[in-house]
Amino acid sequence: MTDPMAGLHERGRQTFAGLVDGGEARLDALFATVPALGELAVGTVYGHLHERPALDARTREAATLAAIVAAGMAGPPLSVHLRTGLAAGLAPAEVCEVVVQTAAFAGFPRAVSAADQLNRLFEGHGLPIPPPPSPREVVLAHLAAAEGEVAGVLAEFPRTEVQATGPGRVLVACFAAGDGEGADAVPGAVLHCAVDGADVTSTTVFRAR
Repeated sequence: MTDPMAGLHERGRQTFAGLVDGGEARLDALFATVPALGELAVGTVYGHLHERPALDARTREAATLAAIVAAGMAGPPLSVHLRTGLAAGLAPAEVCEVVVQTAAFAGFPRAVSAADQLNRLFEGHGLPIPPPPSPREVVLAHLAAAEGEVAGVLAEFPRTEVQATGPGRVLVACFAAGDGEGADAVPGAVLHCAVDGADVTSTTVFRAR
């Protein structure tokens, strides 16, 4: 009889290996004593859940990190999903903000334990401590002091929706003041902002025809 988990496990290993350098070897080491647990965990998390289309990888990893912090798992799960979260496009400051958000609902002791572990994990990854502002924060500050073409677009379309799509990319949808906020609202312009650290390095304006 064919084991349905076998295919999921193999797909999960491939997904993990694509996110983390030496991923398959890391999985083998983590589940060396209980390989059956590895088959279930990797098959479920990276073989099944990562393929579900309702959430993008960044959102899914942010939700996973929040659940890990809420459960008080400041050990291998936090380490693993810091790696996969960064690989999926979360910025370090976004990971930290997940911890802050989780503290309000899961309690400060668990969030503090996660923060303590993140000190070591960030150091091990060579990440700055504390991290620079999140890409969304950087772009919001940039928009508040906008000049030139960007200032003109914001004057014409003053209502904005700002969404980070990766550690160095933020999209700003710009709407006229009278536009509704429903799904049928169409932005008059979209700004693509490239972010490097605490700076917006370029802004490309796309206008609706």
